[in-house]
Amino acid sequence: MAFATLDLARIRAEFPALASDTVFLDNAGGSQVLARVADRIHHYLLHDNVQLGASYRASQEAGERVLGARRAVAALVNAVHDDEIVMGPSTTALIGTLVEALRPGLRPGDEVVVTESDHEANIGAWERLAQVGVVVRVWPVDVASMGLRLADLEPLLGPRTRWVAMTQASNILGTVNPVAEVARRVHAVGARLCVDAVAYAPHRLVDVQASGADAVVFSFYKVFGPHHAVLWARRDLLLSLPSLNHFFIGQDVIPYKLQRGNVNYELSYGCAGIVDYLRDVGTALGATGGDRSRMQAAFDAFARHEDTLAEQVLRWLRERPGVRIIGLPSVTAGERVPTISFVLEGRPSEAIVRGVDAHGIGIRFGDFYARRLIEALGLQAYGGVVRISIAHYNTAEEMDRLLVALDAAGV
Repeated sequence: MAFATLDLARIRAEFPALASDTVFLDNAGGSQVLARVADRIHHYLLHDNVQLGASYRASQEAGERVLGARRAVAALVNAVHDDEIVMGPSTTALIGTLVEALRPGLRPGDEVVVTESDHEANIGAWERLAQVGVVVRVWPVDVASMGLRLADLEPLLGPRTRWVAMTQASNILGTVNPVAEVARRVHAVGARLCVDAVAYAPHRLVDVQASGADAVVFSFYKVFGPHHAVLWARRDLLLSLPSLNHFFIGQDVIPYKLQRGNVNYELSYGCAGIVDYLRDVGTALGATGGDRSRMQAAFDAFARHEDTLAEQVLRWLRERPGVRIIGLPSVTAGERVPTISFVLEGRPSEAIVRGVDAHGIGIRFGDFYARRLIEALGLQAYGGVVRISIAHYNTAEEMDRLLVALDAAGV
């Protein structure tokens, strides 16, 4: 079966920033924003900027727009109920909110498991539960494979385990983790799973039901939208949590009880533009059926295109003397997203990135808030890794330009 290919000219026209001469390859730090997302935000602020919940027509219409956006996000992640969608300013903030709400239900001696390879957003909040006597166990990264091994998780699970927190894809390694299998093992001991999907969501269609997780969090500013984020959690879990809102906002008022001060209306409305875009791309590729099948077609095409670009870069890096790729060294059957990190023996990562800066190309160096992973892999001496993070709107010509710049920077 022949696969339809992306019309890159049409795709790139959706992102005004791409008309500049800058090559954007720091997409894991923040993607470019769709014009249709910005247009929605602009329209809401200029035409719907009223308080919600009033009886007059403008308030009712604005409320329908915000509720419609929540329903669109529910469709994006395959939630069963749209009131399972909790919106907020960032993944870090939303995981903090979840853990704060869980805290009263945890007892001294209860256990949570965090990984050594996650972004700090999905570690620090859980570790602070030690203040109330919760035991925090660490699922270590296997230094040889640079991955999380299921065999290393097993001894950490037991009758006192309450939560496991892990990433769906590493923001440094690019490795896609087997969250559905982890969920099965976690549920077998009566515990729950919280998944950080930030590095996964720009490259694969999030499916909270297929993930097996109990909570999934990611940020829209990594997925072509504004600086806003979503926490999905199972409805029964959300209903069991205490209200963190005003005292008169009851425990059954979801998601509002976890959205103190309510959501950002205009950013929430803007996020619906992401769903419109994905559906339209799928339609242009010839997909039929409902919104999810069209979005899936879009992400399938994104993955094929991104894999081609990633292999172009990885192949070049594999041939460079002294380069160590931090993560899987090649594209293999969906096991990695196009986030590529490396170090060069004898060179600080900062020097390489600053050399590339002069060529109008945006890449980055550092630990990317996955400091524990950098330390576990012994990469502090390099000042962290050089990270190249590709999105579906990037081109082969941009990869050529990058490789010329890396060569000039001494790689």
